[in-house]
Amino acid sequence: LNFRNPLDNGIITSRYGIRSLGNHKGLDIGAPEGSILIAAIDGKITYLGFLGGGGFTITLSNENMKITYCHVSPKFIVEVGQEVKRGEVIGQVGPKYVYGVKGNRYTDENGKPTNGATTGCHLHIGFRLDGKYVNPLDYLQ
Repeated sequence: LNFRNPLDNGIITSRYGIRSLGNHKGLDIGAPEGSILIAAIDGKITYLGFLGGGGFTITLSNENMKITYCHVSPKFIVEVGQEVKRGEVIGQVGPKYVYGVKGNRYTDENGKPTNGATTGCHLHIGFRLDGKYVNPLDYLQ
């Protein structure tokens, strides 16, 4: 598969692997709310919704690869089952705070509900190959 960077304007703020709070199964890229998210590969949208610590999430699948885009905007512009091409816009970086999400147990220090386990606007991107998490930097150019 030929991969494309999912976000043109961002800075890596947390890498894949062991960190103080445990094993980080993805890559965090800090970016302003509303930053455009790009399909890293050709594939099909297989999940849209609120996914616990990942907050609002888009999953893009192709054969044995699943890519999750977490902490995205709840204003989805793609649909489950939609085929997308590498480089196509599939969403935006979401807000830090989200309200009215049933079952959201994540909050900041003031009790405001957050977009999953997050301290600010960013994209958490996770790559799973054959169901196992792998380092996104091994695939992204």
